[in-house]
Amino acid sequence: MVSPVRRIVVAVMATLSAVTLVLGYRTSTSAPDTTTAAAPTVRSPGTTSTPGGTVTGSGSGSTTVPGDTAQTRYGPVQVQVSVSGGRITAVDVLQYPDSSGTDRRINSQAIPQLVDETLGAQSSRIDMVSGATYTSDGYVTSLQSALDRAELPS
Repeated sequence: MVSPVRRIVVAVMATLSAVTLVLGYRTSTSAPDTTTAAAPTVRSPGTTSTPGGTVTGSGSGSTTVPGDTAQTRYGPVQVQVSVSGGRITAVDVLQYPDSSGTDRRINSQAIPQLVDETLGAQSSRIDMVSGATYTSDGYVTSLQSALDRAELPS
């Protein structure tokens, strides 16, 4: 027959082991961030900045217009568009959420998709990126303000 003291000791040791395992478990979000991926930007060649925020290409006939900064739950999003001949020729993402590894991972995939959608649609009526809803909303808001400034249809 097992003594009651021995049962108590075994129960306490098992409980301590279980607690140690649970507290020592590292989730994927608690691991140190080793990603350094940044969202690529697309720019028109030969652009120069002016104090008013509008950028004009030297001799190329293109105009680059910044959009408003859209505040999202995870940080600001701001884009600028380059326009030539009434067409969007490039989109540059000036600001996007990048304070955590998750932000950088999501946006390194989402931003190129949003830029491609914009260049294909030639408007702000683009599909959102699944898993990057806040960035997508901020992107579209900033894009629309840039298109309004450039006097392009939405």
